[in-house]
Amino acid sequence: MSGPVRIAVAGAGLIGKRHIEGIAATPGVELHSIVDPSDSARRHADLAGARWFGSLAAAFNADKPDGIVLATPNQVHVENGLECVAAGIPALIEKPLATDLQAGLDLVIAGEDAGVPLLVGHHRRHNPLIASAKMQIDDGLLGTLVAVHGMFWLMKPDDYFETGWRRQPGGGPVFLNLIHDIDLLRHLIGEIVSVQALVSNAVRGNPVEETAAIILRFENGVLGTFSLSDTIVSPWSWELTASENPAYPPTGQSCYFIGGTHGAMELPNAKVWTNPAARSWWEPISATRYPVSREDPLVRQIAQFANVIRGKEPPLVSAREGLKTLQVIDAVQRSAPNGQTVTLP
Repeated sequence: MSGPVRIAVAGAGLIGKRHIEGIAATPGVELHSIVDPSDSARRHADLAGARWFGSLAAAFNADKPDGIVLATPNQVHVENGLECVAAGIPALIEKPLATDLQAGLDLVIAGEDAGVPLLVGHHRRHNPLIASAKMQIDDGLLGTLVAVHGMFWLMKPDDYFETGWRRQPGGGPVFLNLIHDIDLLRHLIGEIVSVQALVSNAVRGNPVEETAAIILRFENGVLGTFSLSDTIVSPWSWELTASENPAYPPTGQSCYFIGGTHGAMELPNAKVWTNPAARSWWEPISATRYPVSREDPLVRQIAQFANVIRGKEPPLVSAREGLKTLQVIDAVQRSAPNGQTVTLP
């Protein structure tokens, strides 16, 4: 491919607009078009100087893009993804890959059989901080991994719930927020083989969960816990600690804690705690902070998508990876009603 990679964006909502900005900020990539039937999307296309189409079929029939970002509603991700596979167009599909595991698997298989790359928008893996942390963990900086703890504590204001679906099952923090955290824990620690979860809606009383406590068992023997709530005023969530999105005020805190036999890591503070001498609770302990760059992971994700389209590298987060993360979320949701342990396939 000699010229710029032309990427279309389907869905001009909040995340779609961020992808459009990411394309504009990525060298060697240009916006092919915006695909969204709404009048507001058409106006946004005019402002961006891009073509507008009301459907994927219209866009593909007029002029096939080199790739497409699917930022459409969750319920049509599989349908849209299959359209892209049929047209032979690589797609970056916003998380979640699907709302149904079997449909997600069908999409994964369709893409693999057709040789059409399908990626999932777990953009946090593209953060340089995560790349550095994974390298340190894989290189044995923490020794043998033993345990991990994660937190998503924040307060979603009352007006957030004026949108009706956010008060219903499927609109809570397990499906909307935890999926990102689970994907990072899988990426950093390893595969999750069983989960046990409890949920509560004691504060707002909506049919959807607002708080969850989760126990995770990893294939490598690591045990994990995760505490999740969107009804706590707190500085401890990825959104408020990672400085990825300027919409959230940064707190300078950490929300992931990874422990091993030779040290413990805080993220996203990038601190590693070790004993300078003998490993003992009687010995002094100190923290080393490892500097990392602060590049926008959404821009890095677009750049990686362009390299996948060019055939230069495999996807960092393939559709199959996205499906594995979705399987864990499904297991959490199945465990929650009775708190029973669910073993993953």
